[in-house]
Amino acid sequence: MSTLPLKNPVDSNVVEHCAIIEECNQRGGRMLSVIDLIRAGTITPELAAYAFAAIRKGCSFLVGAVPGGAGKTTVMGAMLNFVPRDVKLVAADSMATLNSGLAESVPRKCYVCHEIGTGPYYAYLWGEELRRYFELAHVGHMLATNLHADTIEQAYDQICVQNQVPLSLFYKISIIFFLSARFEGGRVARTIGSAYESDGRRPHLLLWDGTSFGNRTGTIVSPEEMRRAQQTIQLLVESGATTQHEVRSFLVNNGFV
Repeated sequence: MSTLPLKNPVDSNVVEHCAIIEECNQRGGRMLSVIDLIRAGTITPELAAYAFAAIRKGCSFLVGAVPGGAGKTTVMGAMLNFVPRDVKLVAADSMATLNSGLAESVPRKCYVCHEIGTGPYYAYLWGEELRRYFELAHVGHMLATNLHADTIEQAYDQICVQNQVPLSLFYKISIIFFLSARFEGGRVARTIGSAYESDGRRPHLLLWDGTSFGNRTGTIVSPEEMRRAQQTIQLLVESGATTQHEVRSFLVNNGFV
């Protein structure tokens, strides 16, 4: 397989896209890319390929972990680079923004909720605002968010019980990733310990058990789409791209998103 050259021209759309991702940065420093996460062992190339294939098709996703600093925002930000190039990222920062999205379903956008939670923080949503946020999926927009939950049951409780989001809209979150952390060699190793998938109509089912897809292939990504996605991730790894901007530029300039 030949390696595609890394091109990094100034592209205003890429710059704007990455700027919205950077708004999620809560801890300073460089926002890590999917390449950083692969190198760190947080995500395997196989799971990265699945995420790429699903998100580039327009699937909404959520990242969960109870502890603060577990890497939820980092993983969400890295995966936002898989969003289709014609889908603009929008911070879900107010009721006015949410209502605007509900009134205009075309063009499709990806609304980024920095966290499902209470408090006067930028793009944090709870209560009525969160219910309106989930309604965006019903009219065709993509959603990307994270929350303090380690299991699908905890995610359901926060979203559907505490915030009264209809179950039918909860299923619109096609993929839910859960992070796990463990001490390894004197440091904290963060990995995606599980991933669940919903076809939009039925409950989420375990897809990734922390090491493999097991016996499930899922319903969102076809075998052929998975094969092509694995090739793309391999080319991305070989390209030399590291930063968020470099990864997005590579995917956009080579027509992968």
